Amino acid sequence: MSTATYTVTGMTCAHCVSAVTSELTALPGVTDVRIDLANGAVAVTSEAPLALGDVRAAVDEAGYELAAADA
Repeated sequence: MSTATYTVTGMTCAHCVSAVTSELTALPGVTDVRIDLANGAVAVTSEAPLALGDVRAAVDEAGYELAAADA
């Protein structure tokens, strides 16, 4: 298992959390997504490390911006 933490900007409510969680969970191999709305931290657990471009695309699809990654 691999867990990486990202910072996503623009999330302000439960709907935001749901949209980002839904898009990230759809990525192959993702087993868990945990979001701290207060600071924009998104922890993604997956079977193998995810490509940053894939994570960025999923966050973009949800309508938000990936600001930083701390694998």
